[in-house]
Amino acid sequence: MQTKDPRFNNETFASKTVTEYLHQYSEKLFTVLKRVDEKELQKAFDLLQGCFQNQNTVYVAGNGGSAAIADHLCCDWMKGTQSNTEGSLRVNSLVSNVSLLTATANDFGYVHVFEKQLQWLGKNGDLCVLISSSGNSENIIRAAETALNKNMSLITMSGFSGGKLKSLGHANLYISENNYGIVEDSHQVLMHVLAQYFAQLRDQKKQ
Repeated sequence: MQTKDPRFNNETFASKTVTEYLHQYSEKLFTVLKRVDEKELQKAFDLLQGCFQNQNTVYVAGNGGSAAIADHLCCDWMKGTQSNTEGSLRVNSLVSNVSLLTATANDFGYVHVFEKQLQWLGKNGDLCVLISSSGNSENIIRAAETALNKNMSLITMSGFSGGKLKSLGHANLYISENNYGIVEDSHQVLMHVLAQYFAQLRDQKKQ
């Protein structure tokens, strides 16, 4: 069954030149980042710190561009937070093991690829970060429900209307914008901010 390409949900900018498009795009990106809920961002950071202090694991997942953000998050939240004396965050991307991902999709269906991995790997006290621009990807919603059922902490990242995912997490980082690029870039910025601020605070304590 063919569905409408979600790319056509994009609200784009009426620009006469590519440079003008860049300026409008960057101004919009700055505007939406300033609207991120401060309380939700602090809650997300507190969950991240708690996960590290209790030596739990972070699991992250997304589809498409959000899958790329998930893998990037895995790199920056682990390597980018490493310390010779305190180690680093333990992070596992649920999109990066191609053999496991495709075997699970083949045997159980793609909608189950993340929930199954959380069933196998996730433990009470672990942290799950789920990314979906629409907030309605079925495999992400199923993963969120699995994480909550296993008493894992949950951070969500969504955009557009926020979908069902917007209200499922213990911390919900919602980007109120209807452009995939802006939403994904904002999620990427938030991922970097959380990692860098975490590392900065820890380094300051050692001084």
